[in-house]
Amino acid sequence: MTSLSILSIDEIKTLAENPQTPSVSIYLPTKKAGAEIRQNPIRFKNLIREAQENLEAMGIRHTEAVDFLQPAMELDQDNFWEHQDQGLVIFSSPHLFRYYCLPTDFPELVVVSEQFHLKPLLHFINNEGKFFVLSLSQNNVKFFVGSAHHINEIKLENIPHTLQETILEDEFQKGVQHRVGIVRGGATAAEHPGSFHGQGSPDREKINKDILNWFHIINKELTKQLITEKAPLILAGVEHLVGIYQQANTYPFLLSESIVGNPEFLTNEQLHQQGWLIVSPLFHQDQTIAIKRYQQLAGEGRETAVSDIKTIITAAYYQRVDSLFVAVDQQVWGKFDSENLTVNLHPKPEPDDEDMLDFAAVHTFLNGGKVYTLTSEEMPNGSKVAAIFRY
Repeated sequence: MTSLSILSIDEIKTLAENPQTPSVSIYLPTKKAGAEIRQNPIRFKNLIREAQENLEAMGIRHTEAVDFLQPAMELDQDNFWEHQDQGLVIFSSPHLFRYYCLPTDFPELVVVSEQFHLKPLLHFINNEGKFFVLSLSQNNVKFFVGSAHHINEIKLENIPHTLQETILEDEFQKGVQHRVGIVRGGATAAEHPGSFHGQGSPDREKINKDILNWFHIINKELTKQLITEKAPLILAGVEHLVGIYQQANTYPFLLSESIVGNPEFLTNEQLHQQGWLIVSPLFHQDQTIAIKRYQQLAGEGRETAVSDIKTIITAAYYQRVDSLFVAVDQQVWGKFDSENLTVNLHPKPEPDDEDMLDFAAVHTFLNGGKVYTLTSEEMPNGSKVAAIFRY
């Protein structure tokens, strides 16, 4: 069986930059558990049959169409369907085969054309929202990378994972419990602000200095790993530890809002949920600003704000689109003739047709423009596509 591919921006570029005829794209929502899981292979076979019919409609012989889809058919095994997520995406062309099990569902769709249908994946990537979480407690430090759909721990090497590791062992043997102050439940006084003998006591000042030194070590190692990153970093911990780490931090994308409380009592799923609540508004800011800009330009009658699909398709092909807004849940079927610069649209897909919305999105993406994949309800002025031109 062909191995599972990992979806990323670079992977989408690979798929977009290698158009071949025919290119088959299959999107299938999948069930992970329950009685409905039995429907996965049935719906899969139906979509394979549709892809085969589309290939034959393009003039490909039946036996050749069957052979072409054989790598996809080889996926249809019991152990494959037992390890699904919410969505399955398959791409097949003469020299490339990829499949992805993704934590988001897609409407059933088969497209056979000269180019892979990638618009739903752009929507997935756009709304993925990478962020980091640094979980702080005196008993353990953990680091996570998250997205809209999941969170995974990344092992931090070359750092002391507990405060005790930064202090000489014999110091603990000589009464560190008295100096730190053990409180009910086994947590240290630094995790329960106010449990020290006084706000300005030497004991508190010494332990705070130890914690700050520890966090400087962690920050130094963390910034090495994040040197090329721009994703937001969230701290998770009691207010006292979060405040001290903020003093040590040099990563420029640390957020002021944190996950407050002892993270030792939170599951990874709870960390993910609370972290996403903090960062999700940030990932929609650019989109909101871009939509307002388009509406302002359109309201002023500027020629750089356009909603005519034929004009936008040609502009996308010639790298003129700065920002594109496209309905991810709509298709407009047709063909673009690059020699004559004409766009032919059809009410229903004809053999070898492309989704012209996908065409505009992929070319804008490859040419360095911004692509905002929206639902029909979110689209400006209720159109299926809109754009801000560079000139």
